[in-house]
Amino acid sequence: MFEGVIPALITPFNDDNPQSLDIEGLRNCIEHVIRGGVHGLLACGSTGESATMTHAEHIRVIEETVSAASNRIPAIAGTGSNNTEEALLMTRAAKMSGADGVLLISPYYNKPNRSGLLKHYRKVAEIGLPVIVYNIPGRTGQNLPADLIIEMVETIPNLVAVKEASGNLDQMMAIIQATQDLDRDYPFILTSGDDSLTLPVLSVGGHGCISVTANIEPKRMVEMYEMFKRSDVKAAMKMHYELMDLSKALFMDVNPVPVKRAAEIRGLINSGNVRLPLDSLSEEHTAVLREVLSRYD
Repeated sequence: MFEGVIPALITPFNDDNPQSLDIEGLRNCIEHVIRGGVHGLLACGSTGESATMTHAEHIRVIEETVSAASNRIPAIAGTGSNNTEEALLMTRAAKMSGADGVLLISPYYNKPNRSGLLKHYRKVAEIGLPVIVYNIPGRTGQNLPADLIIEMVETIPNLVAVKEASGNLDQMMAIIQATQDLDRDYPFILTSGDDSLTLPVLSVGGHGCISVTANIEPKRMVEMYEMFKRSDVKAAMKMHYELMDLSKALFMDVNPVPVKRAAEIRGLINSGNVRLPLDSLSEEHTAVLREVLSRYD
């Protein structure tokens, strides 16, 4: 359902005092990635700075993304929270907006026990939208192990994918092996949450990536995916290594600080600023980023 290259969209902000939403910039970014051939859109993920948006802003960005997608490609909304009631509120709003699915980060800070995690995902899934589990231990402080993901897949019919950003290929392969032949209404897929691991994940049975790099180089990311899908592994590997320097540069500081500066340099948005407690990319790192981006003109 959500295979291929899906950019985790940035949320542009204006330079005014409240750093209001730059809706025109958001639309520019969406058109840029759609022209690049991406297979879906994700609004309000980690890259979209959902943690520092008000509920009203969060919902507005989801609505604008759904509208801009205009049924051309699926639009996914990040609606996760460490507060189940808040996750329910945002997921209901995403459903009202017409989103095609939701991405639910595992609850951060609380470090819930296994039964709590299962109940959390089941309760949000009851709203009825297709659900993607987001496992990113580096941000949540807690890994979702393979056996837990497998139990979720077996017991939650509309859980359709996991965005895996644990960096643990053994864990990813265990999930793929256990879920690839299940008899269910929605086939379950695993998608990479790390751009640098997209090709390795594809090679062991993954189905794509939810990508930061695709905000800047959507066409090349899509080409790599499609080369692999048509079994041109050598060409896909060549593109993988061509993109490696950019992927590294976009993580020289905490995401989304570098990718927003890259979008500004590329003229997609007017300002690459971020909201506190994040701060803008340093001049030294900006110079490095400019040099790397020049290789992809």
